[in-house]
Formats: sequence, structure tokens, C-alpha cells
Amino acid sequence: MVAERQGQTAARNMLGYREKYTAVPFFWSRHYDIRINYVGHAGKWDELEIDGCLLRFKRGGRTLAVASMSRDIKNLQAEVMMEADAAA
Repeated sequence: MVAERQGQTAARNMLGYREKYTAVPFFWSRHYDIRINYVGHAGKWDELEIDGCLLRFKRGGRTLAVASMSRDIKNLQAEVMMEADAAA
């Protein structure tokens, strides 16, 4: 899905639209009965908030990425929040 979104932006830019790719990256994987989800990107962070099987990587109080085990809804909510933050 991420590659598809990047391709759509690239195609529009080839047509001269000059759009910036702003979609929040994500990675969901399944290992036997465990789902591992990661949304956003945190190359560097100054705070790691741990809430059970959910990790929030923050910098300057802003959530950069969320990683979890089997918390699909929480990851989707984080993605929506990050998209809204990027649009502001």
C-alpha cells in the first residue's frame, strides 16, 4: 500500500503536479499468531511512551511513530492523528 501511494504521487509529479509525498508510512506484519504493527517514522526520538504492547516514539512532545503487537485500531488512530498533524 505504501509503495502504491508513492507510485501515485510519482505519476502525478511526472504529469507536472509537483506534489509532495506526505502519506504516513506503515508496516504491518504477522508472525505466527502475533501481529506487529508500525506506523510513522522515528529516526530519532527523545521519549518512549510504553502502554502495554503499544510504544509511542516521541520527539518534542509530538508522536513520530507507534509500534504495537495486535493493536490494529490504536495504530490506525495514530495514523489518522499523524496525517492531521502533517496537514496542519
